[in-house]
Amino acid sequence: MVKQWPNRCREDPAWALLLGYTAHSCTQLPRSTLSEATTTDAAALRKRLYWHSRRGMWELDLLLIPFLEHCYDQLEAEDQAAYRAMIKGEDQDIFAWLMQREAPPTEFAHIVSLIQQHAGNADNDPRRPV
Repeated sequence: MVKQWPNRCREDPAWALLLGYTAHSCTQLPRSTLSEATTTDAAALRKRLYWHSRRGMWELDLLLIPFLEHCYDQLEAEDQAAYRAMIKGEDQDIFAWLMQREAPPTEFAHIVSLIQQHAGNADNDPRRPV
């Protein structure tokens, strides 16, 4: 049985995603509306990632925000998942891993090395706004 979308979801596809409806559960919305809903969902995810990448430590902001802006979209899905999981951690742990003071857990080793490589190749202008 296919769930029917509520009227509010037909008018605003973002509501459908928030309520747990997927493109596969809808037979009434046109394709263009579904792609707009997916785009809206992707934009919301991007904003959420940006917000969670802003840390309590300025040093982490200088490493994570440029990586998110310049590299995240080109990452493989498993590396993106590792990044999302890593930024749920504590600031002190992430900072220690990125500064090579501690070895990161194996699930974060690759994403940590990618962030370090990006930081090493980035323009390190101290006046760059975050």
